[in-house]
Amino acid sequence: MAAKSIDNLYEVECQIFKRINCYFEHRGLYIYFRLVTSVGGAVTEILAVLLILFFAEGTLHRTAVACAISLTGSHIIVQVLKRLFPRNRPYLALAGAKVMKNPLTDHSFPSGHATAVFSVIIPLILYQPMLVFLLLPLALSVATSRIFLGLHYPSDVLAGISLGTLTGLITYFQMMS
Repeated sequence: MAAKSIDNLYEVECQIFKRINCYFEHRGLYIYFRLVTSVGGAVTEILAVLLILFFAEGTLHRTAVACAISLTGSHIIVQVLKRLFPRNRPYLALAGAKVMKNPLTDHSFPSGHATAVFSVIIPLILYQPMLVFLLLPLALSVATSRIFLGLHYPSDVLAGISLGTLTGLITYFQMMS
């Protein structure tokens, strides 16, 4: 019974993946998601945090430290989880999945991009709640881009969002206490 439930969930997940990935050849969406996906990449996230760290003072500086710790901690956890749960990326497992040239070949679970962007935006939103209107849509776009580009299943992205959010919350509240 449990195996059947897991199979059903996987089937639903594959349907969601295909509904998002099927627009891969739409030029405007492809350009947007190729650009926005880089926001969740390690280089962009590290540079953003370093800029805030170097130029901020007071509470914003402590928030930037929380972002740095959250990003680092979540990255370590992602690498451990990728080794514990060696899941193939959807473009390798699903017939007809569309993917960009030279795709990633490491394991799919969880999404490092989704984890990274959420691990950084959560402390910033907690510091300045009005940032939610700018940062949350950006982070959700990064997360969606990973499915659109054929690199992650929806559960990979949800796990990344959850992990990044949790590490962001923990580090922010630890830094502010």
